[in-house]
Amino acid sequence: MNRILILLLLTVPAFAQQTNLPDDFLSSEFHRERRAALRAKLPQNSVAVFFANPVRNRSNDVDYLYHQDPDFYYLTGYREPNAVLLIFKEKQIASNGSKYDEIIFVQPRSAFREMWDGRRLGPQGVREKLGLEQVFTNLDFNKYNLNFSRFDEILFFDFHNDVRDNPDDPADLFDLISQFKTKVGYPSPGNTVVNPEPQRNNLNTRDLVQIMNDLRGIKTEEEIELIRKAVRISCAGQVEVMKAMKPGMSEREIQGIHEFVFKKYQAEQTGYPSIVGGGHNGCILHYIDNYKPNITANELVLMDLGAEYHGYTADVTRTIPANGKFSPEQKEIYNLVLKAQEEAMKICKPGTTFEELTMATRRVINKGLTQLGIIKSEDEPHLYYPHGCCHHIGLDVHDRGHYDVLRENMVITIEPGIYIPENADCDKRWWGIAVRIEDDFLITRNGYEHLSIGAPRSVDDIEATMRQPSALDDFILPPVDGKKK
Repeated sequence: MNRILILLLLTVPAFAQQTNLPDDFLSSEFHRERRAALRAKLPQNSVAVFFANPVRNRSNDVDYLYHQDPDFYYLTGYREPNAVLLIFKEKQIASNGSKYDEIIFVQPRSAFREMWDGRRLGPQGVREKLGLEQVFTNLDFNKYNLNFSRFDEILFFDFHNDVRDNPDDPADLFDLISQFKTKVGYPSPGNTVVNPEPQRNNLNTRDLVQIMNDLRGIKTEEEIELIRKAVRISCAGQVEVMKAMKPGMSEREIQGIHEFVFKKYQAEQTGYPSIVGGGHNGCILHYIDNYKPNITANELVLMDLGAEYHGYTADVTRTIPANGKFSPEQKEIYNLVLKAQEEAMKICKPGTTFEELTMATRRVINKGLTQLGIIKSEDEPHLYYPHGCCHHIGLDVHDRGHYDVLRENMVITIEPGIYIPENADCDKRWWGIAVRIEDDFLITRNGYEHLSIGAPRSVDDIEATMRQPSALDDFILPPVDGKKK
């Protein structure tokens, strides 16, 4: 064996040392309290089972950047793949007589794999860093002798993901799921039972969704602070693009400025694929190509982007004129969307329903479109505003939570929009105008905190910001011949 490899294998603990990491991750106490809150909601004589997210292949031997399952992260803080967590309603008795009510199986340490793929916590690191006590390697899961048939309910999320088997890893997610299915007698696609032993009908793939919605829909102070940071970073990106925007820029260039700001302020990822739509592309609600090479002076640019900071994402949308000045038609539509958003903000407080927020925006938009002659009457069906106006944000951009009434410490968006595609059934002076304004709000005891107020919203404020100089004004790629244009 290579001498260097031998040294690596003998120095696993030293290889795992990490320094200068951010100190504002969620605390182990947060995750412990969240597990306790889940346990309190579980039915009697039950166990909840959670699996880490799969590793997703990008192409050949390259995988996508790993992103943990949000529920798994919420309950543990663990950010590695190939793991399974069990949370019990009642105390279980181990073979040595000790009692426990939760157990996690994680990747073992491996100096060789860590040299290629990055550091691993291993069982000892999970105990020390994340505060879980019953921690074993995922290789131990198959040997874990638990009679699942004695539980009244086994709660878990049904398996719908494409999980690939790594033949070189006997305890990857594919194997963990297969082993679990065997242990609980999970039905195969052919309606046969994997385990021939008789099993009670105790598999519950329904109720865990509602329980996690209960928990994650209401944010704690630690979560709110991380969301605030994600939103502030996202607002900074919007401001910098407003200052840098010039006709002729590409959608990809605008996306790059936003995401550069995200990285500058230590946001690990984007919370969702960035949307930058120039002109007619803004009418595509989830437009992520961002490939238009030349945005013309008379076009609007719709920018829906959110930084993800320590797992928590913002969701902020601004729409700006490429040349820095709204045309009369663009201004009419923009102010109509802004008015609709502000109408919803007037009733944004505990007790208001999500439906009431949407209808408040829809009434304003339908009345305004009628007055502009774009639709014939306020009750005319149309697709110029085809979506609802609000959703939870948090560990997911469309986060877990109930969509009934607003409650204190929910974090939601309000995002009305108007999208008038080319060849729409209206005067063509409106064609190609797409406007969405999306802001993030923390619901407080008596109202709300406007988290994304740092990104200009009004026509006057946007135009004033776009007149400011940009640090990127001189960032010009020189021509091939080396002569400056």
